[in-house]
Amino acid sequence: CPIKNKKPEDIDMVVIRENTEDLYSGIGGILKKGTPDEVAIADMVFTRKGCERVIRYAFETARARNKQKKVTLVDKANAIRAMDIWTRTFAEVGEEYPDIKRDHAYIDAACMWMIKNPEWFDTVVTSNIFGDILTDLGAMVQGGLGIAASGNIHPGRISMFEPIHGSAPKYKGKNVASPVGAIAAA
Repeated sequence: CPIKNKKPEDIDMVVIRENTEDLYSGIGGILKKGTPDEVAIADMVFTRKGCERVIRYAFETARARNKQKKVTLVDKANAIRAMDIWTRTFAEVGEEYPDIKRDHAYIDAACMWMIKNPEWFDTVVTSNIFGDILTDLGAMVQGGLGIAASGNIHPGRISMFEPIHGSAPKYKGKNVASPVGAIAAA
């Protein structure tokens, strides 16, 4: 296992994902459901406002954490051309933070590196769908979904905190779920 000799003090990262856009916006649907001609469509939605908001928050978080002072953008702009809005916004906003190092990784490589070299990461910023993937992977690096806490942060407003796995109803009454993620979220 690539992380077997790594200690908690070696791995300290935060993943910040945009949480209102992307595939989770619900734009799309299914046409001719249940027929041989069935078509499913889901549209990714990225706005400059949404990208800039979360990217700026990531830079501020990296500055406040005062760890590696590095923000890594994770996208897939090489294959999903619409994600270029993330790349350009990251570059532009990053200019306002000369004290913060910038890094970039495509989602597939970021997943590999999170297992192989998790200590490389400090503050990660990404889209909703890729953030969903990375946070589950990151939770496994630290011990499992039951261990990780998450927060839906609305800076300056009301935020919601929960274990990364949500309520995990399939484990209700089985005495197998760890409460650590819920405790950390609280």
